[in-house]
Amino acid sequence: MGNKMKEIRERLDKVAADADKFNLKKMGVNVPVPVLNRKRENYSFVRASDVIGRDDDKEKIIQLLMQSSDEENVSVLPLVGIGGLGKTTLAKLVYNDGRVVAHFQKRMWVCVSDEFDVKRLIKEIIISATHGKYDDLPMDELAHHLKNVLDDNKFLLILDDVWSKNRDEWLELKALLDGGTKGSKIIVTTRDKLVASVMGTCPMYELKGLSDEECLSLFIKCAFKDGRDKQYPRLVGIGKDIVKKCKGLPLAVRTLGGLLYLKAEEKDWLRVRDSEIWKLEQKKADVLPALKLSYDELPFYLKQCFASCSLYPKDFQFFNIQLIEMWMGQGLIQPSEQNEEMEDIGNRYIDQLLQKSFFQDVEEHIPGFMYHFKMHDLVHDLALLVAQPECSMLNFDSENISTKVRHVSILKSDGPKEEETISRFFGKLNNLRTISFLDSDVGLKCESFFITCLLRFKYMRVLAIRDLSFEELPNSICNLKHLRHLNLMGNKSIKRLPNSICKLHHLQILNLARCDSLEELPRDIGKMMSLKHLTITTQQMAFLHKEREVGRRCFNSLRNLLIRKCPNLESLMEGMRSFTALRTLMIGECPRLSSLPKHLLASENLVIVDCEILDLGNRNGEREENIQGFGSLRNLHISKLPKLEILPRWLFQVPTSNNLLYLSIGNCKNFRAFSEEEESPSLTQFSIQLEGMGHLTALRQLKIKHCPQLSSLPEKIHHFSALTHLTIEACPELVKRCEPGTGEDWNKIAHVKDIYLDGEKIESTIHTQVRESGSDEAGAGTSGEMED
Repeated sequence: MGNKMKEIRERLDKVAADADKFNLKKMGVNVPVPVLNRKRENYSFVRASDVIGRDDDKEKIIQLLMQSSDEENVSVLPLVGIGGLGKTTLAKLVYNDGRVVAHFQKRMWVCVSDEFDVKRLIKEIIISATHGKYDDLPMDELAHHLKNVLDDNKFLLILDDVWSKNRDEWLELKALLDGGTKGSKIIVTTRDKLVASVMGTCPMYELKGLSDEECLSLFIKCAFKDGRDKQYPRLVGIGKDIVKKCKGLPLAVRTLGGLLYLKAEEKDWLRVRDSEIWKLEQKKADVLPALKLSYDELPFYLKQCFASCSLYPKDFQFFNIQLIEMWMGQGLIQPSEQNEEMEDIGNRYIDQLLQKSFFQDVEEHIPGFMYHFKMHDLVHDLALLVAQPECSMLNFDSENISTKVRHVSILKSDGPKEEETISRFFGKLNNLRTISFLDSDVGLKCESFFITCLLRFKYMRVLAIRDLSFEELPNSICNLKHLRHLNLMGNKSIKRLPNSICKLHHLQILNLARCDSLEELPRDIGKMMSLKHLTITTQQMAFLHKEREVGRRCFNSLRNLLIRKCPNLESLMEGMRSFTALRTLMIGECPRLSSLPKHLLASENLVIVDCEILDLGNRNGEREENIQGFGSLRNLHISKLPKLEILPRWLFQVPTSNNLLYLSIGNCKNFRAFSEEEESPSLTQFSIQLEGMGHLTALRQLKIKHCPQLSSLPEKIHHFSALTHLTIEACPELVKRCEPGTGEDWNKIAHVKDIYLDGEKIESTIHTQVRESGSDEAGAGTSGEMED
């Protein structure tokens, strides 16, 4: 070891000497990414006949431009979408439309691209408006000229291809643009939703992809001379398959159409159809170079996280929790100086990639906690491109595997049949850090494959192999000293884990979901000091036993605990006092579980689904001091609890009532009231306690679905001052009471912005009244109703 350390020191000394030799600068982790040369020459003209499939978008944007605003002189409309989607082309269509030309007295077009240089932009705005020359003028004179150009004119300004998120620079420029008359508009085209939120005064307009029919029309226009497509019906048939690869992205259609222009050989078309786009030759103006500009702007930690997404196939449905667990296992989440939790940092990474349009199609499962999303196919191609050669998707028949591969995902195949196949497969790989099986249909039945993983890859960080079929893990699992993520989900045969697994002191994620035969957890599992996420299916009756004092003391690192399909589980109580850092508790399909732990002070997310006899703790005169421990709760999701009749009182106690943001109740057939007070107003047994309870003042979303016995909302729901989203579905009596104008509970909820009754969005009559009348008298009346 001493010799190894000496060798490392010598290598570091050589690196330092090379740095001095080449005048390299030292950079810290948080140094901003240098600005890249993204400057492009752009112009405002476009032939409308060359543009396909944007008529509806053009009409919608023109309508927005024609609307007058009473709040400010200049409104800013952000136009957002990934690179190559046609934002600039659409802006050109709008800019040159006759109605727009007639409506605005001045029109200016400026391509921003690189740095948001206020002086340069002012100069280019003036040049666009006057067609004059304004070189070498000081800032004061330029500002004066701009004021003269804009004063008393209704103008339209296009700021194309904006990247800067510096709000101070934008406010400096906007202050100079406020000289226009009311009705002046600015359109900002950008790939980044954060830029849109910084600059926009109107809701952003998110541009969508073209339909397959529109893509085919554009492709034919790019691949054939006028009318020649009718001579090549077979090529057009292949073209239909090619445009599906583009997933609605016009620049991708133009790129592939341009590759095939004047090529009449069927083999050329088949090559493009059957190749990944990232492997095809690309010119500077083509789709992948255009998308890579967005990648180049990312900070290094997001580049790594984005590249790791190449391990998943196209159209893969990412769940935020699972992706963050993968990033944690690979060591890609950088600890922050504010001691943030890894899960919070990971969610922030996902938010940043969403803002920059690397992810799309977000759909919530549990509001504020769990959601899924996808990547556009061409963004996935970009991930494949930038992840080479370290990340690779393989199957057991893969050829030409790079020796530099470090992270592999194994796709659907028949699995290795013989040890010879296993040896040949692993013989092409060295120093793997990640092995992940993504498809449960791989059918991995060969124990020797798993043992080979344990013996060959001592530096493994992530091992995710689903649907194994042997009863015990080898004791040699403890040899993977660096393992951080172990996923054995779906092994229906495994009965026990070796106690040696507890020697994996770096293990952060352990997934034992759907291990239906697992009899119990290892004796020393509490010694796993780094364990943060635990998902289990077990035959145990209690989560922890009294005799396991070590486990009870040491589970203080656990953040997420998911318990599912445990048919014998009766109690979580023993040992749960030591779970001082547990933030998320999810329990599902535990038919014998009768009670919850009462001391989870740090828990923010509580999800309980399908527990037949579970009562949340509100009955039989239970005293208030025995109902405690959820003071940090932000998200409560309960579903399929037949014993639930009334919400527990601890939910309305301070501080829980002041922290809860999201409440969802579904498929509770006996749920009939929110509190004992609502059910029996004359109830006096707990009157003193009820008077001291708070209202859910922080609650943002309330969802109630399939609760047929519930007939009214809380009497004091008008005190839920933060409530902006209310969903009621398949609750017939409750829906009647909430119908606008006729329902008894309508006035209680009319202040809520978004109300959905049985899938239909209902607009508050109060808001409608104000908008339609527009008078001070109506406004005063509305204010009175709101106070009532």
